[in-house]
Amino acid sequence: MICVTLMWSIAGIVTRHLDSARGFEVTFWRSLFNALALLLVLGALQGPARLWRTLRSGGRPLWISGLCWCVMYTAFMVAITLTTVANVLVTMALAPLLTALCARVALGHRLALRTWVAIAVAGTGIAWMYGSELGGGDARHWLGTAVALCVPVAAAIKWTLLQHLYRRAASEPPPDMLAPVLLGALLSAALTLPLALPLAASAHDVALLALLGVVQLAIPCLLAVRVARVLSAPEVSLLGLLEVVFGVLWVWLGTDEAPSASVLGGGLVVLLALAANETLALRRLLPMPGVSHTSRR
Repeated sequence: MICVTLMWSIAGIVTRHLDSARGFEVTFWRSLFNALALLLVLGALQGPARLWRTLRSGGRPLWISGLCWCVMYTAFMVAITLTTVANVLVTMALAPLLTALCARVALGHRLALRTWVAIAVAGTGIAWMYGSELGGGDARHWLGTAVALCVPVAAAIKWTLLQHLYRRAASEPPPDMLAPVLLGALLSAALTLPLALPLAASAHDVALLALLGVVQLAIPCLLAVRVARVLSAPEVSLLGLLEVVFGVLWVWLGTDEAPSASVLGGGLVVLLALAANETLALRRLLPMPGVSHTSRR
């Protein structure tokens, strides 16, 4: 999972070294290469016939999950072209809390007191981050932050849907979690192509965006799905926060894009709130030394 977050985190630094590709063209090329890589890998793992049957007969859950992946792919790259990498990554880090809220509303899950406290503290951090821009800040940063917010919202819907499917079909094989990843990439490439024309990317840009599509998306997404079978959800969420740390560090060291004091301070508050919430959740799942499961019921 640490390797997954390391691969996810290179998007910002690679994007900052593009020559001429901008906006929706960046999203188109990355999603296209992501889709091609997933087609090759999933075709080899499952067979083309089985993959096609899954895409054709997946029904509403597959399309909803695929649309969520599409929004995540598209909004992330568009947001990075509008605002700083730190703004985008910290905004995306709200996904665990938004997922908890979404599950509370849609599935009736009760939220622990620690989660409500984490939501309040993270909200304070977000207010600190963006409060300094209220008095006439750059409109592009506000737009970029709003676009970036679409990523954790889509992630919350996607994970809540999966929770619903697993709870409804606990005695049946779990739904295919890889096919929607491919569907989202195909939808993202198809939707952004008309908006990306005329294509202006240089060969250098296409090579970098191919790197993102394969190394930053396809490979880590497949690894994350595999890791989720072994690690608990709090462990995955906690380790996933490393993407924020790695991503900000890459851009800070590799470009002149230094985060502002408010972004660093507010972002640290958000990360600490999320980390504390997930660590407490993880401690509840781990067995206590010398205490049997029976005595803990």
